[in-house]
This record gives sequence, C-alpha cells and structure tokens, in this order.
Amino acid sequence: MKEKTIDYILRATWQAIARMYNEEASKYGATMSIGFALLSIDKEKGIPSTALGPQMGMEPTSLTRTLKSMEEKGLIVRKKNPVDGRGVIIHLTKLGKEKRELSKNTVLKFNDIIKQHVSQEKMDHFVEVAEVINHLIAEKKIYTTEEVETKIE
Repeated sequence: MKEKTIDYILRATWQAIARMYNEEASKYGATMSIGFALLSIDKEKGIPSTALGPQMGMEPTSLTRTLKSMEEKGLIVRKKNPVDGRGVIIHLTKLGKEKRELSKNTVLKFNDIIKQHVSQEKMDHFVEVAEVINHLIAEKKIYTTEEVETKIE
C-alpha cells in the first residue's frame, strides 16, 4: 500500500473534524464557522471586526457571511468602536454567550475523547510535529520564491 502524504492525512482529518462539528452545530441551527466565531469573540469586551478575520484565519467574504448570519440569529451585535469611530466592535448577546458556552463544551468534549484514546506522549509528539510544520511554512522554508523562479526559467 502506498504511504499517505502528510498533507493528505492533515486534510482528510480536518475535513472529518469539520464534518463532525458541522453535524453537531446543525442540531442547534448553527455551523462550525459560527461556533468558531463565538469562541473567538471575547465575552466581555467583544472584538474589533478587523481583528476577528485574521484571528480565525477566515477570508473577509466568508467572515462577512458568517457575521451576517450570527446577527440575524441574535448571537452578536455590532457597536461603533468608542476609540476609533470608523471601526466596529462585535459583542456577544446573551444568547451568543449561551451558544459560546455550548461551543466551548463541544470543543472540550472532542479534546477529552481524543485524550482518552491517545497517550500524553503521542499528543506531545503530535503538537511538536504541527508546530514544526507551521514554523517551516511561516518561515517559507518549504517553497521559496527563488526555487519557483529557478524552476520557471
């Protein structure tokens, strides 16, 4: 049998996790993106709309759609930034805080179940490998502009 590539394993695993979270969220009329947004918004202070997208790693159009849906469901309200009137701070409503707690419990349950089936040593290795991958990507040590230019010529 052919060995699976690292990116295949990561992509297939993430897709399975996303499907699982979306199935769970759908029971509450939500999506994984909504749950992730709820967890990314500070319960007390809110978050500037410009900071939410980068924090979640979401494209602006997807974030806009998610926030519109959250607003329609009564999970968030947008308020002018008191420091910078041009900006908007996104705050959780009472319902948003309740759904945030539900999202938090869902994520914690996932973590607990995985930790029941994977030793701490293996978890430490998994985290270490993920950190190495992220570091190599962030430092552009996998594909460099020079390599691309050289190969095109």
